[in-house]
Amino acid sequence: MKIALMDSGIGLLAATAAVRRLRPDADLVLSLDPDGMPWGPRTPQDLTARAVAVAEAAAAHRPDALIVGCNTATVHALPALRALLEPGIPVIGTVPAIKPAAAGGGHVAIWATPATTGSAYQRGLIRDFADGVPVAEVPCWGLAEAVEHADETAIDAAVAAAAALTPEDVTTVVLGCTHYELVAERIHAAVHRPGRPKPALYGSAGAVAAQALRRMGEVAAPEAPAVGSLTVLLSGREGTLPQAALAYEEGRLLPAVSPAS
Repeated sequence: MKIALMDSGIGLLAATAAVRRLRPDADLVLSLDPDGMPWGPRTPQDLTARAVAVAEAAAAHRPDALIVGCNTATVHALPALRALLEPGIPVIGTVPAIKPAAAGGGHVAIWATPATTGSAYQRGLIRDFADGVPVAEVPCWGLAEAVEHADETAIDAAVAAAAALTPEDVTTVVLGCTHYELVAERIHAAVHRPGRPKPALYGSAGAVAAQALRRMGEVAAPEAPAVGSLTVLLSGREGTLPQAALAYEEGRLLPAVSPAS
């Protein structure tokens, strides 16, 4: 079994680690785009072209499924990617976990990139899955970029700034960018107000990994005796994980169990 994941940068690490934990035996192909990152500021057409190129590089390795480990790429490029690869290769997008977060009925905060915050896409998800639930959209200026470069000072500043914009009575926080899941513990600590219960935190990585297995007709097997291989593609060229990836538990998990091939 081989599963590919794609993103412009290391935001795909959370979903990659989730896949690795569910199926340690799966061969993984990580397709990044250091030549074209970041994707967020690009036009939808330009972003789609970059995403298609990254997906084609991954598809050349004949995966059984492709995970789009990026919210922005899912918004703009998922139809093109599915038209290109399906039905031969199932393509699984990443959507913020607004539906399960809103199920509890409390005040929800959605942390997302400034480009996504207030967008028609996010407003549509709120309308479809959180109707009647109070929702605060929180723009996280510079947080994805700080995480991408493992800039500790910038991460702390961006998390603190977003926490200051988060209403004190929120009961749930949705991580609307895959990069944010790499610093989930810091975010959790930052939004906790003294005297109040700690808000629940919702990411997408676990659900996306499980959906990929379902689309492939596979089940979780965390006790698998074999460990799958890891192939890293950098704008189509075989390489190694960016050094910044090793600053995070999710990144350290991969080379520790699966040397690049």
